[in-house]
Amino acid sequence: MELAKEYAREFYNSTLWKKCKSSYIKSVQGLCERCERPGYIVHHKKGLTPNNIKDPDITLNHNNLEYLCLDCHNAEHDFNREKRSATKKGYRFNDKGELVPST
Repeated sequence: MELAKEYAREFYNSTLWKKCKSSYIKSVQGLCERCERPGYIVHHKKGLTPNNIKDPDITLNHNNLEYLCLDCHNAEHDFNREKRSATKKGYRFNDKGELVPST
């Protein structure tokens, strides 16, 4: 997983973020909000940029947060999955090794 961008490191190490993150995780009972497995990372729905990193409405707003497990977080940020996949998006191999539409 990619580490925090240089412009965001100070924010992610701040006491304000650590308190916000902790309270958010408690508010969702520590479960991934997509698959209900144990969560791993608090994801910002609207991503942090150098232009909004100091805006608490973006960085510390529970409405902009989502608690995700590692798999769901990686899927959220996996922009090149189709390029790396052995199959076209929307297809998979079944037990016989045949290429079939995903269900």
